Amino acid sequence: MTYLLALDQGTSSSRGIVFDERGHIVAQAQQELPQIYPRPGWVEHDPMEIWRTQLATAQQALRLAGIGARDVRALGITNQRETTVLWNRRTGRPVHHAIVWQDRRSEPICTALREQGCAELIQQKTGLLIDAYFSATKLQWLLDELPGARAAAERGELAFGTVDSWLIWQLTGGRRHVTDVSNASRTMLFDVRSNQWDDELLALLRIPRALMPEVLPSSSDFGRTVPELLGDAIAIGGVAGDQQSALFGQACFTAGMAKNTYGTGCFMLMHTGGSFQRSENGLLSTSAAQTGRTPEYAMEGSVFVGGAVVQWLRDGLRAISASSEVQSLAESVPDSGGVMMVPAFTGLGAPYWKPEARGTITGLTRGTTLAHVARAALESIAYQSAALLQAMSRDAVAQGGSPVSELRVDGGACVNDLLMQFQADLLGIPVVRPAVVETTALGAAYLAGLSSGVYAGTAELSELWRAERRFLPTLARDQAEALMARWEHAVAQATL
Repeated sequence: MTYLLALDQGTSSSRGIVFDERGHIVAQAQQELPQIYPRPGWVEHDPMEIWRTQLATAQQALRLAGIGARDVRALGITNQRETTVLWNRRTGRPVHHAIVWQDRRSEPICTALREQGCAELIQQKTGLLIDAYFSATKLQWLLDELPGARAAAERGELAFGTVDSWLIWQLTGGRRHVTDVSNASRTMLFDVRSNQWDDELLALLRIPRALMPEVLPSSSDFGRTVPELLGDAIAIGGVAGDQQSALFGQACFTAGMAKNTYGTGCFMLMHTGGSFQRSENGLLSTSAAQTGRTPEYAMEGSVFVGGAVVQWLRDGLRAISASSEVQSLAESVPDSGGVMMVPAFTGLGAPYWKPEARGTITGLTRGTTLAHVARAALESIAYQSAALLQAMSRDAVAQGGSPVSELRVDGGACVNDLLMQFQADLLGIPVVRPAVVETTALGAAYLAGLSSGVYAGTAELSELWRAERRFLPTLARDQAEALMARWEHAVAQATL
């Protein structure tokens, strides 16, 4: 049997998962990652804790699988994107905590860039909007605020990386300072057409080029692990940011194929092939995971509050005692009874981009019960995702393509049958849940398997992908359109 090891380093935990060559999970291990909140709006991680938890889960997964490092053909890495790490090249130690993608401290830098009129330049080169979400302004903040950091960076003493680069540096004993195109495309410093760091953007943000890692395709030779870490050297053969990795794990390899990950938030990506497309509907353009030197792209939209609305029902309203109870509570009523919830607890993301929006519950009557509110909360996840897919389809059609014809789903909330059926009803297309829902880690394993010769190509991976259930739309299109019109009305009320 051939095995592949995936390291899945997320915002809240680190995981190690062993897959067999058919893409089945053999063993997995997980450790929570502590969150650090120095000030309101600031979010940090200890890079050494990222490394410690990730190494420990890799070692544990191998033990649970009953195999050794010599049984593993290759290792793949997928990671929380945009999170920024700065470390000393000589010691391999971080010079500051990692600044997490959620952190907003660099918003003043973003405001200055917008006021300088840089938005068009940055979107044209990177496909991104100016936002503190991305790595560039986090890195500039570190260089500006840490005493001596800028001078050390200019002398070539420091290294920057997203979490993948940090892990590879540690895994290889400091021999490789590399990243992949999908992670590089989330920095706001990378020209996604040429697949290179952009000198104009580096100069604009005053970031020395000596800091930057080498950029490779997502399926490449990223080096080999130091033997004593896992018991033997293992080739690192695949790297991708978590959402691009999930797109790859869902076998969405061609233009028009789309996936939605239902987690704390929701992340929807549509592959656009070799065509870089700027969205006219509030979405981001980004690099997809690449198996060669030819650029591949995706459209991306993010919902800030997806499954988190169920956590709010549990912890805020105390309507349920466990998240798993929400489906039975929602199913105890035939519909939401006219209740509409817009969970804009932290504003609204794509395609609205309304940071000032706040959560609302409308349509309440004397007959409204907690069950109606629970159903409206679940349905809000589907409404937000439907708005994303409609925006993607409009962009696709405007570029001469076709609307999305099927949505592949993954993430924790995709196990909720009621939610998935309602999603299909709103969209009017099949919603397909795969047999293996750990598609983020699976994508990293597949990328590693391609580079190490386990798989001949993406056609073979498409054959391995299996659906567990297809949810077919049952609602008439005029009814679905009426529901979406009610949703848009509710959104307008949330943003007054």
